[in-house]
Amino acid sequence: MRIFKEEQRFTQLWLHILLVVSFIVPIVLVVNEYVKREHKDTEASLGLIVVMISILLVYGLIFSLKLKTKIDELGIHFRFVPFHFKKRTISWSAIEKAYIRNYEPISEYGGWGMKGGKLWNKDKGLAYNVKGDIGLQLELKSGKKILIGTQKQEEMKRVLQTYNSKFVNSIE
Repeated sequence: MRIFKEEQRFTQLWLHILLVVSFIVPIVLVVNEYVKREHKDTEASLGLIVVMISILLVYGLIFSLKLKTKIDELGIHFRFVPFHFKKRTISWSAIEKAYIRNYEPISEYGGWGMKGGKLWNKDKGLAYNVKGDIGLQLELKSGKKILIGTQKQEEMKRVLQTYNSKFVNSIE
């Protein structure tokens, strides 16, 4: 019995830089406006605090996001924290085809995160990814498609080959 486990987070340097810059600008504007006021009333102070806390909460939310993937004898399990409260499991019997593939995150799914579905390129299905352009493509017997991003493609491919007899079409 082989098990694959992976946990991915948004750790890209470009994302950190973009977020820091995009958070500094509103903070500077709000603080500057606060300092200009002659009468620093309670409402203005509260507004400043609310803006700063909101910005910090958004920043914290983005960096609390993580994609957890596990493959074992029961199937493929994944959870996109904090949006999924419990892991999602796709049993081997529900899978028609499973293979590792390169994809274009922006043009195929509209970027990284929980993407696709009704709003973007419906025929591609859903994507759960946090970085990179390699993922596990699942084609289910129900006709649904799910892509789960990975940074460990070779390890994932080896574990999938262990279980390829459990679903109809083998790994490509």
